Amino acid sequence: MHEEPGFFAEPRNWVIIAFVLFFVLFGRKLWSALAQMLDDRAAKVRAELEEAARLRQEAEAMLREAEARRSEALREAQAMIDGARNEAGRVAAAAAAEAEAAARRREQMALDRIAAAEKAAVDDVRLTAVEVATVAARQVIAEGLSADADAHLIDQAITRLPGALSGRRVA
Repeated sequence: MHEEPGFFAEPRNWVIIAFVLFFVLFGRKLWSALAQMLDDRAAKVRAELEEAARLRQEAEAMLREAEARRSEALREAQAMIDGARNEAGRVAAAAAAEAEAAARRREQMALDRIAAAEKAAVDDVRLTAVEVATVAARQVIAEGLSADADAHLIDQAITRLPGALSGRRVA
């Protein structure tokens, strides 16, 4: 019959023994090398995560700063708009006051001109009345006055007065 070969006669058994010995002798070194690679990779990922977190915090800080600058710029713009509105109101009020003052000055100048024209007209009337009275006095003295003649001369002088005044106005 056929004899079964022994345990050590089988090449498959030698492969298993060699495999076990290989892992027993080099397994720790191989395991430590694999663990070191994994630890290095984990440290690298951890560092990248920390860098990402730091960059995120910086970005959030920059966003808050930008929002603060934006709100400050909006406040300044609103203040400028309010200031411009106030200034426009002040300028409009000043312009209205100046226009009112100019209108009052023109009105006063017109009133002064009217008063001067009235005074000139009154002076004209007085001067004409004086001239008419002078002419009447000459006639009275020249003719010798009687009561009827006196009344007649006065009536004549009064009737000539409008004509004398109109002659003065034309001149």
